[in-house]
Amino acid sequence: MLSIKNLHIHYGAIHAIKGISITVNDGEMVSLIGANGAGKTTILHAVTGLKTATSGEIRYDQYNLRTVEPSRIISLGMAHVPEGRRVFQRMTVAENLDMGAITFKDKARVETNREKVYARFPRLKERARQIAGTLSGGEQQMLATGRALMTDPRVLLMDEPSMGLSPILVKEIFGIIRTLHAAGITILLVEQNARMALSIADRAYVLETGAISMQGKASDLLRDDRVRRAYLGA
Repeated sequence: MLSIKNLHIHYGAIHAIKGISITVNDGEMVSLIGANGAGKTTILHAVTGLKTATSGEIRYDQYNLRTVEPSRIISLGMAHVPEGRRVFQRMTVAENLDMGAITFKDKARVETNREKVYARFPRLKERARQIAGTLSGGEQQMLATGRALMTDPRVLLMDEPSMGLSPILVKEIFGIIRTLHAAGITILLVEQNARMALSIADRAYVLETGAISMQGKASDLLRDDRVRRAYLGA
């Protein structure tokens, strides 16, 4: 479904991503773990057109995403939950959700999708008229995820969903991610919390300074001594 081959990305003279290859199959949850600054977010930005790759291939189904306008990628069935949530702080919860479906012309579809999001996140329905900037961190993460779900995505790119959340909220957010995956959504999960990410993913890649250092079944990597020493505090 999503295939990245020999991807190189530069920031000026800095070679940030060094020839990585990643595959996400239909129905999978694949996690990309690594230390802060390893290049995880840069990869997602390249997939969604927010960062131009120097070279390499990014394919989604039959589409070459390097030739697709970023504004069209949503219509192809891919949605991005950005790092830091990035909700529209001065808009209400309902208005934020509507922004997720801004490319849709079918108002009935927007209404239907909003109700689906509210059914999945009852807290958002309770706070539909509340200004997004006044929500808690966990609620803002739910809103950012709900905004992405307004597009009926086949593939969900999630960037550091646990960032800045308490351990209790982290468990809640990862429970939501499990539910989304069980509902049939393909997920590429970027996450610093390696233990949580590896506990729910099917496969995983370990990124170190812009290069893939390890890959395999998430359950195997969770038990790997090198991963445990580097990322799990063991």
